[in-house]
Amino acid sequence: MPEHIVAIGLLTRRDLDLLGPTFDRIWPVEEAPNFSELLHAIDDADRKLERKREGKRG
Repeated sequence: MPEHIVAIGLLTRRDLDLLGPTFDRIWPVEEAPNFSELLHAIDDADRKLERKREGKRG
């Protein structure tokens, strides 16, 4: 069974220090490949979900 992404977050170094070693994968933004494309894909998926929800209401 493939692993699924369950969360993507933008955290500061302070956030990470407060959370401790609870994350198993962390990439600094400047080292994340295709980060801006990832944000666009999340925005697109969010818009599609919103349209789908609106369609069920009306």
